Amino acid sequence: MPSFDIASKVDLQTLDNAINTVKKEIAGRYDFKNSPVNIVLNKKDFVLSLEVDSDMKMKQLIDVIISRSMKQGIDASAFNFEKDAYPSGKVIKKEVSVQNGLGQDDAKKIVKQIKDSGLKVQVQIMDDIVRVTGKKIDDLQEVIALLRSSDLKLPLSFVNMK
Repeated sequence: MPSFDIASKVDLQTLDNAINTVKKEIAGRYDFKNSPVNIVLNKKDFVLSLEVDSDMKMKQLIDVIISRSMKQGIDASAFNFEKDAYPSGKVIKKEVSVQNGLGQDDAKKIVKQIKDSGLKVQVQIMDDIVRVTGKKIDDLQEVIALLRSSDLKLPLSFVNMK
C-alpha cells in the first residue's frame, strides 16, 4: 500500500546557509554601519540569538532573516518570533526558535483534519511525524492538497512517498 510521511523539519545546512547570507547582507548595509549586530545560530537547539542596538534595527533584521530564508526554501512559519525582545545594557536581545519536528498537538490537528475530510486513508502519529497510508496514490495526493490549502501555520514537508 502506498504511504508518505508528514514532517515539519528544517534542514540544518540550509538554515545555516540562510543565516550566513543574512550576516553578509547586514555587514554591507549602510543603515547597520557602525552598530553592533550579533546573530548566533545554536545548531543543537535550533535557536537564533539576535542582538542589535534599537527596536527599528531588530525589525529590519527580522525582515532580512525571513526574506533570505524564504529564498533558501525555508518557510517563514518555521521561525517563532513570539518571544519579546528584551534590553540588555546598550543592546536589545531576542531569542527566535526554529520549528524542528511536529509537536503532539500539531500532529493531532493534522490527524483530525485528515479524518474530518472523509478520505479513505489511515493516519498514525509516529514520534514527530505523521504517516498516511492509503490504497491509491490519488488519495494520498488529495491529502497533500488538503493540507497545503489548510491554515495550519506550520512548515509541512511531505517525505518518503512509497
